[in-house]
Amino acid sequence: MADTSELDGLSLAELVRTRQISPSELLEAVLSRAEKAQARVNCFAALYPDLAREQIAKGGLEGPYAGVPFVTKDLAVGAKGAPLTGGSRAYRDVVCTDDTTLVKRYREAGLVFFGSTTTPEFGLTLTTESTLYGQTRNPWDRTRIAGGSSGGAAAAVASGVLPVAQASDGGGSIRIPAACCGVFGLKPSRGRIPMGPSRTEGWNGLSTVHVVSRSVRDTAALLDLTHGPETGSRYIATPPVRPYLNELDRDPKQLRIALWRTAPNGTKPDAEAAAGLAATAKLLENLGHIVVEAGPLLDGEALGKAGLFTISANIAAQLDEYGAARGRPVTDDEIEPVTAGMVRLGRTVPMMELAKANNVFITAAIQFEHFLDAGGFDLTLSPTLHRAPDLLGTMALTADPQKMGEAIFGFAPHCAVFNHMGAPAMSVPLHWTAPTATAPGGLPIGMMFGARFGQEGLLLALAGQLERAAPWAHRKPPQWVG
Repeated sequence: MADTSELDGLSLAELVRTRQISPSELLEAVLSRAEKAQARVNCFAALYPDLAREQIAKGGLEGPYAGVPFVTKDLAVGAKGAPLTGGSRAYRDVVCTDDTTLVKRYREAGLVFFGSTTTPEFGLTLTTESTLYGQTRNPWDRTRIAGGSSGGAAAAVASGVLPVAQASDGGGSIRIPAACCGVFGLKPSRGRIPMGPSRTEGWNGLSTVHVVSRSVRDTAALLDLTHGPETGSRYIATPPVRPYLNELDRDPKQLRIALWRTAPNGTKPDAEAAAGLAATAKLLENLGHIVVEAGPLLDGEALGKAGLFTISANIAAQLDEYGAARGRPVTDDEIEPVTAGMVRLGRTVPMMELAKANNVFITAAIQFEHFLDAGGFDLTLSPTLHRAPDLLGTMALTADPQKMGEAIFGFAPHCAVFNHMGAPAMSVPLHWTAPTATAPGGLPIGMMFGARFGQEGLLLALAGQLERAAPWAHRKPPQWVG
């Protein structure tokens, strides 16, 4: 049987298509790696191989990813018959009664579902730790976080279980885990990927869904296969001028890129993140691009307040609706302490504050595009993380709220603004710290590029160029299970 651990998803599909490996053989190989990774880094909320075997046995696997094993994040995106807990004890018995819209599109692409990856409760923090499932560990250093809230997905991909996994991003939750684990992560524009069928947007539009992957082309190909409106869509992102996968066929034109060092909340990257930023700028210039240190002036305090109010109100509404549906309210002892505090806040946010919050987001989007226009910039560059991945426990929803807030404030402060604006952004694994006793291969710190609304194609074209110039797939963490 062919070795499958280092291949990307499209390459695995080619093995299946040419009958060098069967879907069943491929599934069993991935399941074996999943069990090893689960023991080492705890990245799975559930494994359901019987559902995958049943899907294969039914036959009819077609599409560019026919027969390739796949996992969803345990948050909002679910497969029929599989658990969907959102990392919460309150939802521990929930099982999906049907595929969500995105899963239906994944099935049409030929993907085979065998499990779900861990998330902090409702995706509410930047580490993947929960009372329900415990701590998800970073494959590069098991004492460190894998990022959040798609830490399970990023850890599964980084450790070699599979080449690509579904993820979601409401404030950096695709890009931050990708950066922590040394893989590629693109947050699409608002309205690009379906989130239904019961809701067509998350957190008043802050949240979106896509994947983390080892190769850029899996991210591009799956964007091609899943984007577009769904039933009830109130808005859609600007359609691409050509397939996203085709953007990888050639280098982009010379780009003018703003090196945006200081985050809207005033935080600057530490020495290690700054070194990565400098090295990335030099790489870009060597590739013929123009890098100028500049950044938009955005109201970080107003954006932070608006994000907190919006998310808290949405979580409060979600839990109240869930409690009503099951016939008994959700109590504080069923959810994490920080979550409970957010619910209490969400129930008291005045309606006018939510209107103000939306206005703050709109203002930021306008200011960002004016900044790009004034400087003639195509993209922005910032460190995804302002420091190396933290030790486990510092940002958990069970931590001291004040200390947790302080840790979050300076960790990845450029990320959420792209959710606020609805614009696309990507984290590219271009920098690792020096080795340490617990991280002999160093710790990854991703570099983030942001674009105008609807310009995922430009981001992917640059990502393909960077991948060719400074490849990362050969880097293996200590917890590699391939």
